[in-house]
Amino acid sequence: MQPRIQNPAQLVDGAMTAIFGLTKSIQKTDVPETTLGLVHLRASQINGCSPCVDGGVKTAKKHGETDERLHAVAAWREMPYFTDAERAALALAENVTRLADRSDPVPDDVWDEAAKHYDEPGLAALVLYIATTNLFNRLNASTRQIAGAWG
Repeated sequence: MQPRIQNPAQLVDGAMTAIFGLTKSIQKTDVPETTLGLVHLRASQINGCSPCVDGGVKTAKKHGETDERLHAVAAWREMPYFTDAERAALALAENVTRLADRSDPVPDDVWDEAAKHYDEPGLAALVLYIATTNLFNRLNASTRQIAGAWG
């Protein structure tokens, strides 16, 4: 397997620094790192981004996430391992990732459930993190980046 090109964010001067700067800002919010890791993994699974799934699992494990929960993310609705706040974040991640799947991309019930658990800065952090994950997914998938190549 070979990538089509180097990751585009590495080829455009300053792009990767800007993206990582956004990510670091999000990580300074009150949204738990474990929740951010779960939404990153779920969006990456949906988008079929092997580098992000691989890297997301490795990063989550470094932050103390369990194999049990990581293996359950794809079927989170049927698993008992997630808090109500994490479930709300996972539902939001799925809807923000699948914008074209319905006429109302993020239905009120999904948004309202997330708003029960996160204040406006928390919601903003989640939406930004999901969007950033989707950015990385699209960069990696379209250029066929290789899982594990980034260390």
